[in-house]
Amino acid sequence: MSQEIIEETEIRPDGSKRIVKRTVEKGVSFGSALAMVISFVTWKSVFWAIIHGLFGWAYVIYYFIKYR
Repeated sequence: MSQEIIEETEIRPDGSKRIVKRTVEKGVSFGSALAMVISFVTWKSVFWAIIHGLFGWAYVIYYFIKYR
């Protein structure tokens, strides 16, 4: 997972300026990746793997409760 640092100038109500640095993370979370792998191995469908990847950890927990 890669990170990008964004630097912005924030103007306060009193007119002073402040530089704000924010980190933005890019990529797929581990929960989403795990959900997609479990879904694809179980159902052999790319469509369902994408749908379950959107739900991430919720699908992983559901799968282990329901099927394990």
